Parts: sequence; structure tokens; C-alpha cells
Amino acid sequence: MAFPRPSLLSSTSSSVCNRFNPTILSSIRCRRPNLYPYTFIRFRSRRLLAVAAMESTGVFTSPEVAKAFDFASEERIYKWWESQGYFKPTERGGEPFVIPMPPPNVTGSLHMGHAMFVTLEDIMVRYHRMKGRTALWLPGTDHAGIATQLVVERMLAAEGIKRADLGREEFTKRVWLWKEKYGGTITNQIKRLGASCDWTREHFTLDEQLSRAVVEAFVRLHDKGLIYQGSYMVNWSPKLQTAVSDLEVEYSEEPGALYHIKYRVAGGSRSDFLTIATTRPETLFGDTAVAVNPEDERYMKYIGKQAIVPMTFGRHVPIISDKYVDKDFGTGVLKISPGHDHNDYLLARKLGLPILNVMNKDGTLNEWAGRFEARQKLWHELEETGLAVKKEAYTLRVPRSQRGGEVIEPLVSKQWFVTMEPLAEKALRAVEKGELTILPERFEKIYNHWLSNIKDWCISRQLWWGHRIPVWYVVDKDPEEEYIVARSEEEALTKAREKHGKRVEIYQDPDVLDTWFSSALWPFSTLGWPDASAKDFKEFYPTSVLETGHDILFFWVARMVMMGIEFTGTVPFSYVYLHGLIRDSQGRKMSKTLGNVIDPLDTIKEYGTDALRFTLSLGTAGQDLNLSAERLTSSKAFTNKLWNAGKFVLQNLPSQSDLSAWKSIQDLKFDIEKAVLNLPLPECWVVSKLHMLINAVTISYDKLFFGDVAREIYDFFWSDFADWYIEASKARLYSSEGDSVVSTSQAVLLYVFENILKLLHPFMPFVTEELWQSLPYRKEALIVTAWPTTSLPRLDEAVKKFENLQALTRAIRNARAEYSVEPARRIPAFIVANSEVLKYIYVSWSISYDPKLLARVTRFCNISFTESPPGDANQSIHLVASEGLEAYLPLAAMVDISAEVQRLSKRLAKMQTEYDGLMARLNSPNFVEKAPQDIVRGVQQKAAEAEEKLTLTRNQLSFLESTVPITKVIDTPYIGITAVESDKMAKSVALTIVLVLALLSVCFTFSESAAAAPFIVAHKKVSQKKLNQNLERVSVSIDIYNSGSDTAYDVTLTDDSWAQEVFDIVTGNTSKSWERLDAGALVSHSFELLSSVKTVYYGAPALITYRIPTKSKLQEAYSTPILPLKVLSEVASETKIELVIFFLILLT
Repeated sequence: MAFPRPSLLSSTSSSVCNRFNPTILSSIRCRRPNLYPYTFIRFRSRRLLAVAAMESTGVFTSPEVAKAFDFASEERIYKWWESQGYFKPTERGGEPFVIPMPPPNVTGSLHMGHAMFVTLEDIMVRYHRMKGRTALWLPGTDHAGIATQLVVERMLAAEGIKRADLGREEFTKRVWLWKEKYGGTITNQIKRLGASCDWTREHFTLDEQLSRAVVEAFVRLHDKGLIYQGSYMVNWSPKLQTAVSDLEVEYSEEPGALYHIKYRVAGGSRSDFLTIATTRPETLFGDTAVAVNPEDERYMKYIGKQAIVPMTFGRHVPIISDKYVDKDFGTGVLKISPGHDHNDYLLARKLGLPILNVMNKDGTLNEWAGRFEARQKLWHELEETGLAVKKEAYTLRVPRSQRGGEVIEPLVSKQWFVTMEPLAEKALRAVEKGELTILPERFEKIYNHWLSNIKDWCISRQLWWGHRIPVWYVVDKDPEEEYIVARSEEEALTKAREKHGKRVEIYQDPDVLDTWFSSALWPFSTLGWPDASAKDFKEFYPTSVLETGHDILFFWVARMVMMGIEFTGTVPFSYVYLHGLIRDSQGRKMSKTLGNVIDPLDTIKEYGTDALRFTLSLGTAGQDLNLSAERLTSSKAFTNKLWNAGKFVLQNLPSQSDLSAWKSIQDLKFDIEKAVLNLPLPECWVVSKLHMLINAVTISYDKLFFGDVAREIYDFFWSDFADWYIEASKARLYSSEGDSVVSTSQAVLLYVFENILKLLHPFMPFVTEELWQSLPYRKEALIVTAWPTTSLPRLDEAVKKFENLQALTRAIRNARAEYSVEPARRIPAFIVANSEVLKYIYVSWSISYDPKLLARVTRFCNISFTESPPGDANQSIHLVASEGLEAYLPLAAMVDISAEVQRLSKRLAKMQTEYDGLMARLNSPNFVEKAPQDIVRGVQQKAAEAEEKLTLTRNQLSFLESTVPITKVIDTPYIGITAVESDKMAKSVALTIVLVLALLSVCFTFSESAAAAPFIVAHKKVSQKKLNQNLERVSVSIDIYNSGSDTAYDVTLTDDSWAQEVFDIVTGNTSKSWERLDAGALVSHSFELLSSVKTVYYGAPALITYRIPTKSKLQEAYSTPILPLKVLSEVASETKIELVIFFLILLT
């Protein structure tokens, strides 16, 4: 099994530190690894024969026969759930959990917004279903008046047919045919996401039942005086020729122009005029006043006079004053066109100005000119008459139809409205009293602001597709004076006859209701309202949660609250959960224009439904989520990891025919504290952690903190179960300690894994159900399995002990990673612990202590246990896992210190140069003052990061340089012996290896320069007694010089007890003075010693540059003849190098 590279510090132990090398702690970054396959070792075949306990229906596939989870099986599993009736609410007593699905448009195709609400709502309903509540998720679709009519009109246009040619009745039939053919697309796509809705209760907003509810609501509101007809400013779609809601209008910034026009002052001279600035000059025909700010001294003298509207044959309008006018915008003069501007309309109503509409409903000013053509013609004429001042470029905020893309026109139109203020008051009180909770809470302010400043709601639309307004007019009667509101045509006719006689004729209002009107009734109309005695209404209303996007909090959510209270006397749901928008990896809104739209169905094909759902669930309520391929890939890896863990569990369970083994497993109960207490430490730890997880996750589920739930389960499964417990369990599964030991580990594996599946099922329903069905002795589907019990026993002390071991292991792993130790390379690790800690370490890893397992877990370390630090502690990396538990890793065994020093030195120089360049820019006034602020901030950020890296690298370099003493030679033959602590390396082996490495290094290094003659200088007349005295606690430097240059190769050995071996090797077991040294014999003897050693610890020689003395000065200093000896001649024969070797030991 492969391990991640976790942080050096355990998250549960703040005491873990590295006293010797602080740079390790600052450089490690946690990361989740890619998936690594498990390795299965078949020690006992009878335990590794797993049998899938699933129905022989061909629906499910066991991990034992499939390498990975097959996404194609998701649809089979979904159909099996649906066929078994699992989506229907089962009467279980208690309060039901009900959630109404936001009805997607019948014209819609699945997008990430749908994927988000389906994921979150399915998580809720699956969780509460497993909790034992009667769970109902109500699905359905919206008739989407404008969108659907537009789609069908385009389809007809392709056939050369216009809507008007067909007539209303025939056109409506065509729309219904389209709905029957294509309307199920979005429903099937939602099913593909795993939505466990009760599809037998699916509704459509134009269903007979819902249509009846819509009519009833209209009639009741009208009877209370809350619905009226009037002419007001609306958003008008000239192409569809209907009013549209604010939600269906999108604003875009587009290039345009600001036109400056003269308005002459009536009765004044030619110099008396006001210049107005407008982006829509064609609307001047609807001007009813010219306004200025009362504090604007430029125009005070004109207030109260009349202005002449250009091109209107002298039509006069008053010049008025109002603080609404911004005197700093444009010219400070505002033309008031209340029939074609929302703000002008409100100002006109406040001041009592007349309202003129100069535009037709198709957007034309007359039969010859549309609004944009008229603009150009008008400006041309203004230029000819001298009334045009100037035209300048200006960025416009243009309102466009969300459906058709056309420019929306503010227009005063006769429409039906709902008086909202009395309805809003009740909805505000519901939140104030706590009857309704909005999550996240910050959206309560938006909710309150909207309802406190609410306007009357325009509910009529000039369409043919939708709920026909239940209003009838009497033929030959003024429709504004007399109309009939009724629940049906028959009822309307009856009322008309009562007043006008039997021969009266009536006709219905041609308009339909706003789609949002029927949607506002959704939570209760889908349950049978207005029939309050309906079974579903009595059992499931009010609902529990309304989950939707925060962008429709007012347009839909608030209206449902108002209508629910008005018609049922209670809020329609207790909680409102608002999710954010799905954006691309760069945080941009997805759009076809940017080409960044991610198709959920394509995503499912590549990553699987579970991976998509899990990724979406990681978001935070109310916040937008950036979706990227990296996140999806990580979630897919999680799915694979789960699958492989299931494979490991199954292959390590006994055969189902082994009844005795299964009885042992099933007899172990983990809901009893005594049973958990008797478990070995790894088992006790993982079971305790699981029970803690169940508590935490259940609380988070109940609080609707789904992102927290996902992360908590992910971390436990990957970090605790897969990375730690599965590895620890192998010691027992593959040991010979007896069946009881094996059964305990098997029981814990199965218990923990099946509970992980339960906790994770609401998020990843398909793979968890597949794995669940593979486990032996499953009596029911996971979708309806009981949720894990909370408040189960746990042992905090066992958790702390095991976490200490985890902290130690992580520290060792990270130290290896920090110094790039090869994965397969074994290094020594000295574990220092007190007797109490050693005791639970022994027990935790095996029934009989097995240090090899701990070595495997800590990644190829030779573990040694001790109660005191090793002798070479100062030349080791010191790791502290917890009080009483430390580790020492000899640095020389992990890294080539000299090479690392050289590498870091070069790196440091390069980094310093880059940092200096950044600081030079920041210290330049020209750059800081003239460069754009975002660029300056970017350079500042880079400089801060570079400074942090510099500090880190300096610390690393300082640490490495302090580990091995190096003595510099400056114009003197003194090589130096520095007092250091012993490193306890192999005695004679140490010297032998260094000599071999030194000689080989010389041979290869100087092979290109025949003039360079390396030599080792040996001191004369050194007695064994003198050598022993001076070699205690000293380091001996063996230096190989290049006599032709200023380069020395320095290798330092340290030991306090190898004096005898050194003396014997060099002198041949004599105490004579050193006259000559047979270098060839020395090398031969070194190789002989080297071949006899089984385990070798060494550090490569360091490369140091010195100013060294000349050959003659060395001879003079030591009075020793330099005697040339041919050594390794076969290696150097090609370049005819004569290697001259001498040995020097200088004493302090």
C-alpha cells in the first residue's frame, strides 16, 4: 500500500517539533495523493475467499471481479431502486421529511445548476430516509411560458408558419404535442444524477390539479381586493409582445453614445436654452418635463419656465426642480419621459406629471421607423436644425431578454397586478418569529430588504401558453368598467346572466398568468391544495426544507412564503437552504460566449455521477463554487480508492461456508464499551474514531453543513482507514497468532467499512450501493438501511496513543521526503521513548512485537528502540512526536551532505538574484507610481514569496553546513583537527570506504588533466600512544589535494574509539615512524575490508575550494620527501596520469 505525503506534524499533537532542523516544518505542504493500488498477499486462502452476498439479478458487480467501478452500472442500479419502490415514502411514524423540487423548465436541458440542486436535495432525502423518517421528495417541471412558446414558435418558423396563422387553440395544441415529445428530457437527465424522487407524484404546472389551484388562488386574492388591473411601467418584450419579469431581464454593457441636445427656453432669447444629455433621443417625443437640481446655480433662473421640446412643432413642457437630478452627470439637465424610463415614471407619479407613450408594442415609433432607425433619423434632423450639440461615445447598460436576447423596452402597459404589501408583512414576521429559517443567515437581510421595499407584482403575460387569467368580459361593455372573476367559464357565464340576462355573451381575458404565479403555489398545490382534506396535504404539508439557488430568493422563495401563509395559514417550509452558482475554474460565470460551459452528462461519462455529486457537495451554502477538472479528478480517485478498499476487505473475509469464522466475527459487538476497550490499540483507535465521526457527521447533516460532512468522511476514510488501519490490520490478517486475532481484525475491517458506506451513501449513492451489495449477509438495500447509531463508546486515551504513533510516523516520512531519500532506501531510525510508551508501541503493532511492521509503515527504516538519545544525536534530525516519544535520524544516512550544500548554495544564489530584481522594481518610484496597481501588487506578492523561500533555503543550508565540520586552509599547510562528538559509524569500515571513495574520486576527477598530480600528505614519526591520546573525540580530515590547482577534496571521519584501527591500517601494526606508505597495498586492503562488510553507512566526500600551499611549501613544512607511487594505473593509463599519494594526520 502506498502512502501520501502528510504534514510532519500530526493535527492532534501540537508538541511535535523538529529541534534540530526547523526548516523541515516550514517546507512541508499537505497534499492528497493520487490513487495507488492495494497489494494483496495471499497468506491464508481460506480467509481470502470472499463471496458476494447479492441477488443474482445481474444488477450489481463485486469489486472482486471488476478492477474499478463501472459508471455504466449506475443506470441499472437506479432502475433497480425505482422498481423496488424505495423512492416512495414509507410510513414509519414521526414527523415526515418533505422537500419540494424546484421545478425545472420543461424546455430545459440539464446544466450544472440542476446538478447542484439535485445533489443537495438528494443528500437530504437519502439521509432522512436512512434515519427512519417518512421521506418524500416531490418532483415536477414548470411549463415555462415564455421559453416554451418561443421554442415552439421557432420550430414553426422553420416550417414557414406563424403563430397568428394557426390561431390560439391550434397553437396551444402544437405546444402540448411538443411537450409530450420533448418534455421528458429534463426528467430523464435528473434521474441520471441519482435523484431519489417519488416519480409517481411527479407534477407539471399545467396539470389539471395545479391549474385548479392557480385559479383558486387568483379568485381568493381578487375577492380580498389584492388583485387589480391598471396601467403601470413594465419590462416589455417587443418581439414576443408581452411583459416579462425582472428575473427574465439581463443587463449587458455595450458601446453606445451620449447625445447632447438643445431645449430652447420659451419666451427667451436665442442664448436661452438648456442642453440635455440622453442615450435615447428618440424618446423626446414622450417628454413631459425638463428637470434640474434646485441647488444648481446655472439653471435657477429657468425654474418655473417652459422648455420647447425639439422636433415637436413647439410643444412646451415645464422646467421643474428636483433633488433627484444629479447636477454632475452630463449637463445637469434631465428630460423626463415617464412612458419610457422606470425612474422617470416614478418621478412623474410623485410630481403628478402626465405620461405619454410614443412607442408601439412592437418597438416602432410608427409604421416607417423602429426605435433604433428613428434615433439615427432624429439626430440627423437635429443636426440640420442646429439643435444637436454633440455626440460622444458612451458605455450603455442595455436590458436584454434572457430568452430571446432582444432589447427590452420600459413601457407603460395595462396589466393585472397583485398588491404585495399586506402579504409581505406576514412573510417578514415569519422570519422574525423564527417560523422560517434562511441558510446562510446573511440572506435574511436581503429577504427583509426586498419585502420591506416590495412593489406590486405584475402577474399578466401577453402569451398563449400558460394559465389563462380567470377573468371574463361582457361583450359590448367597457372592459375597464366591468369584468367577471370566476373559477370557470360556466361560473362566469352564470354570474353574467344574473346581471345582464340570458342572452349575454362573454369572452375571456386573452392574457395568461406569470409562470412564477403558479410556481409560488408549488409546495402545497402539488400536495392537493385547495382540497385541504387531501391525504398528501394532511400528511406532508407544511414541507421541511426548500433548497434552491440564492439568485431566486425573492422571485420564487419569498413569493412561496407569502402565498403559503396567505392560503394555508402557515409557512410552506421550515428551512430555506440557498446554494451558490457554479462557475468555471477561473471563477467566471459559465456561458456559451466564453465557451466554458461544463455539461453534466459529459462529466458523468468521464468521471461518474458519484464523483460529480461529491465535488458539488464540497461547496459552502450560499457561496459560488469553482468547478475544475482537477477537483473532479480528485473525486474520481476517491471513488476508485473506495472501490479498492472494498476489494481489500472482501478478499480478507472468510468464506461464507466457514460458519465458525463468521460466528466469531458476528459475535463481536462494538456498541459495548467493554468490548471496545478490549480491542488491540489499532482496532480500538479506528473504532473510536469511527464512533466520533458518526457523531460529528450526524450533527453536520442535521445542520445542513454538507461540505463539512463530505470533508470529514473523506478525511477519515482516506487518512485513517485506508492509509493507517488497513496497513496495520495486515500484521494480524497475515500473522500466525491464531484465529481469534484474525477474526478481530476482520470484524473491525467489516464494521468500519460498512459504516463508511452508510455515512457516504447520500453523497455517492451508486458506488456505495454496489459495494454494500457485495458484502456478505446484507439483508436489505443500502438506500433503506438504518443510519448508524450515535453516542457509541469510544476511548479517547487509545485515540491519543495511536495519534502519537501517527505523529512519529508522519515526522519520519516527511523527513525522508524533505531530503529526497529514495523510497526503497533504508535508513536507521532511533526511537527514544519511556517505558510506558514503549509498552503500547509493542502491543499496538503486533501481539508479539514486530519492529519490521513499524519500519514498513514509516517507509523503509531500520528501527531501534532506546530510552536515551544516541551518541551522534547532534548529527541527526531530531523529531518529537509527543511527550516521551522522539526519534533521531542520522543525517549522513539520508543525504549526500556535500552535494546538497553545493546544490542549495547555487539555488540560493539564483533565488537571491531574482529577489534583488523584484526589490529593485519595488524600490523604484517610477514603477510604484506609474505601473497599474494590480501589477504592483503582483510584484509585491512575488517578492514576499521569494523572501520566504530565501529564508527557508538559508535555514536548510545553515543546518547542513553545521552538521559536518569543515576546516578551511588559507595559505598554510595546517589541515586541522576539529573536536566534535562521535557519530559511531563502523570503525575500520568508515576509514576504508572513505579512502576508496577518495581514490576513485581522484582518478575520475583528474583524468582530463595530466598536469594535475593529487597527493595525500602523511605526517612523520607519530607514535601509537600519541595517536590514541589525540584521536579521542576528534575528527580526522583526509584531504586529497590537486597540486596543479587550488582544489581540495575533503572527507571528515569522526569517532572516539577507532584510533587503534587507523594506526594498524596505516602502520601495519607497528609503532615505527612513517617513512614510506605502500598506497597500492592500502587500496587493496581497503577493498578487502569493504567486501567483508554487510551493512554500510556512509556519506560521500565533500567538494570544497581552497587556497592551498604549493608542493614545495608542504615539503618544507613537513621535511618529508614527496615520493611518487603509481596507483590504479590501469584506470589512468589513457591519460598517463601519475598519482602521487601521501597520508597526513595533523594533531591539535
